[in-house]
Amino acid sequence: MSNKDQKTAYFAYLRVSTDAQDINNQKLGVMEYANGRNYSPVTFVEDRASGTLAWQERAIGELLNKTAKAGDIIILSEVSRLGRSTLQVLEILEVAAKKSISIHIVKNNLIMDGSMQATITATILGLAAHIEREFISSRTKEALAKRKAEGKQLGRPNGLAEVLKLDSQADEIMGYLKKGINKRAISKLIECAPSTLYKWLERRKIRIK
Repeated sequence: MSNKDQKTAYFAYLRVSTDAQDINNQKLGVMEYANGRNYSPVTFVEDRASGTLAWQERAIGELLNKTAKAGDIIILSEVSRLGRSTLQVLEILEVAAKKSISIHIVKNNLIMDGSMQATITATILGLAAHIEREFISSRTKEALAKRKAEGKQLGRPNGLAEVLKLDSQADEIMGYLKKGINKRAISKLIECAPSTLYKWLERRKIRIK
C-alpha cells in the first residue's frame, strides 16, 4: 500500500430516517462497495438532523468543512442522500470538488472527483436545478392567474405600502425556503445580491429557523 493510500480516509455518509430497514440497506450497499475496492477502515457518519436545515448545519457540512481532508473519499448510497433539492446537492458537490474530496455514489456507480464524467454529471444536475426553478416560476404564474380569474386581490397584503424589489418574487423565494435551500443559494437562483435578499427578508419580517 502506498503512502498516499495510507493517508486516505474513507467515510460512509448515511442520512438516517425513521425506517430502520432503510438505514440498514444504506450500510449494506456502502460496505459492499467499499469492500470491493479495499477501502478500509470506513468511518460511518450518520446525519440525524432535519433535512430542512441548510446542508452546512448538518453532518455533511461538518464532514466536508471540518473532518474530511484533500484526497479523502465520502461514500453514499445514492445522490439524493446529500440534500432535499438539486441545488443543495450541486452546492455540496462543488464544495467537495474544490477541496479535492471525492464523493462516490454507490447506486449510480459514480465517482465525483473533478474528472470529465463528474463535470458532465454536475452540469446535468445544474440543468435540473434550472428546470426546477422554471417549474416553480410556472406554478407561481398559474396560481396568480387563477387568483385573478377568481376575482381575488393580487399583490402585497394590506399594510405593506412600500414596494420592495423582491416583492414580485415572494412566492418563488418562499418556495425555495420551504425546500430547505439556504439564503445564499436562493440569491443565486433569483439573480440578486445576497445582501438584497437578506434585507428583503428582514423588512418583510420573514424569519428562517
